[in-house]
Amino acid sequence: MKRWIKWTAGLVGVAVVLVAGVAVVGSQMADSKSQRQIKVSVQPVTIPATAQALERGAYLYSSRGCADCHGAAGAGREFMNDGKMRLAGPNITPSEGNVVARYRTEDWVRTVRHGVKPDGRPVFVMPSEDYNRFTDEDLGALVAYVKSLPPTPGGAAVLDVPMPVRILYAFDLIKDAAQKIDHALPPARPIAEGVTPAHGAYVANMCIGCHGATLAGGKIPGGPPDWAPAANLTPGEGSAMPRYKNADAFVAMLRSGKRPDGTAIAVMPFESLRALNDVDAQALYAYLKTVPARPFGQR
Repeated sequence: MKRWIKWTAGLVGVAVVLVAGVAVVGSQMADSKSQRQIKVSVQPVTIPATAQALERGAYLYSSRGCADCHGAAGAGREFMNDGKMRLAGPNITPSEGNVVARYRTEDWVRTVRHGVKPDGRPVFVMPSEDYNRFTDEDLGALVAYVKSLPPTPGGAAVLDVPMPVRILYAFDLIKDAAQKIDHALPPARPIAEGVTPAHGAYVANMCIGCHGATLAGGKIPGGPPDWAPAANLTPGEGSAMPRYKNADAFVAMLRSGKRPDGTAIAVMPFESLRALNDVDAQALYAYLKTVPARPFGQR
């Protein structure tokens, strides 16, 4: 009996040492990974100053998730605090001393389109994989709108994540924004707006971060353990799309945050989705009706 107790105690001690070792090594690897230099070829875009462009930029800001993390006024916002993880987007208004105060046009492009900071380090929390496929015109309009925001006092970015997240990041089980992007892809070409699958495919780029490049859903990368997996938006196994018999039902879900049976959807950026105009929302549905079937979670 005493020998069994000694063996058990010894094994527990070894396990504790191994866990501590993994934590130390993982933390060091995470720090190194977050400080790596990423070289990307940044193509210039025009930052327009027309009323039409600013209106388009304001629409993109509200409907593509920018306000979710940076707040409606751009002054920054805490968007996650579950007691274990705290994340906040920084102030991106042209206030003195904030993170974007000295951004040049190429810095905006590098950060938004490529997920890389002006100093070459990766952005950890930024859905740049969604924004990478913006046309030059839309990216320019978005930047023009942000630059037009009134200077407002606000906070810096907050990235307070628990050790397990750091370890997963260190071993590439959680990827930063820059890792999710093919930086060699040219900017998307403009597509005529309309309730068409082609335009819907462009709108659907905003869904990639959670539902994956194939839109087959699965565990949301980097999300808390208690988050429900993203739904399969293809006609494949476990598809959510049969619930929505027509575009009206689908758009009603985007506006209400509820399925046709009245149940609430827990994890969706409805603040942004509600801001989608009718053309974009209906075009998104039209596109999702055409995507090839994929098994649930096949990213």
